[in-house]
Amino acid sequence: MDRSQLEELQAVYRDGLLHDTLPFWLPESIDFEHGGFLLCRGRDGSLLDTDKGMWQHGRFTWLLSEMYSTVEARPEWLDAAAHGIDFMRRHGIDRDGRMFFQVTQDGRPLRKRRYVFTEAFGAIAFAAYARASGDESAKETAIELFETFVRYGTTDGLIPPKVDAGTRPCKGLAFPMILLVTAQILSDTIGYSEAAPRIDQAIEELDAFVRPDLGAVLEQVAPDGSVIDHFDGRTLNPGHAIEAAWFLMEQGRRRSRSDLVERGVQMLDWMWARGWDEEHGGLLYFVDLHGGPVQEYWHDMKFWWPHNEAIIATLLAHELTGNSKYDDWHRQVHDWAYGHFADPDFGEWYGYLHRDGSPSVDLKGNLWKGPFHLPRMQLTGWRICERLLTAL
Repeated sequence: MDRSQLEELQAVYRDGLLHDTLPFWLPESIDFEHGGFLLCRGRDGSLLDTDKGMWQHGRFTWLLSEMYSTVEARPEWLDAAAHGIDFMRRHGIDRDGRMFFQVTQDGRPLRKRRYVFTEAFGAIAFAAYARASGDESAKETAIELFETFVRYGTTDGLIPPKVDAGTRPCKGLAFPMILLVTAQILSDTIGYSEAAPRIDQAIEELDAFVRPDLGAVLEQVAPDGSVIDHFDGRTLNPGHAIEAAWFLMEQGRRRSRSDLVERGVQMLDWMWARGWDEEHGGLLYFVDLHGGPVQEYWHDMKFWWPHNEAIIATLLAHELTGNSKYDDWHRQVHDWAYGHFADPDFGEWYGYLHRDGSPSVDLKGNLWKGPFHLPRMQLTGWRICERLLTAL
């Protein structure tokens, strides 16, 4: 890309974030009566449901705090972040230190998940808010939530297994990749002293899922790293693996470690080849390791977030390698995603498309989709373009 192309692309990400994505959510999603956010939204921003997801509260609060600290100290962003922090403090954390996944509008608990990723997203929210606001108690809560996340993720028996561990023990890609990015954020925001060894741990644990012999990044493996030759073990999620790939590339960039960059790029190569839909464009949600059928019936749908992650990964790979292939891939996924997910009439993105790119449902927010993957992609893309322009 030449300078004019980079400047144009940077404007797409910057202006989309500031003038399209954030205005869709703010200030309408702030719940001034009960605190926190109302994020279950229809195509036009209308409220669909009043239940509140702590997963999304943590992610949105992180975004607002990150924007305040690194983009511009806008009081409305910090004030909105404070709404998220206050609600999570009052209603999001149970007496055992775990977080609820879903609560009512006024904060009564509805559901805790078996997994501990809500705690990871809570940790990044409190850490980013601590940096933005100077709130020391938020820093302490961030560390407590992160250590809870690590303890549950590394101690056998604390998380009930999805299947009987005595019959078919397994481990998943999600924990080490979320450990990696969460530790990095805590390092950036509050200078957490244990971040570096946790990052090292995550990098080491990712090796079990990165399989050059298969040309794939596995989602689930046996404890010894072998393939579990059943539906679950053969199911690959290209977007998820591509997200892990750019986390690893970013760590390689920060540490000036070409081996981490090369490994992340290799992961991207494999999973792009497996996931890109040559017939209709876009990334398939699930594929089988051996090219066979997948049991999940939404396997060929196109979800918003894998495309956000692929946009970041391809642009970052282009920056770090200079290989024009990644510039081509970036244009391909950028153009397809903006041509199908973006809503020029009401702003933001649709979340769920059929294989041919037509909307499956026109909602913009639920307990899974909210102001995170898209704005993180726009913010990260903006930063990568800025670095590329500086290097010219």
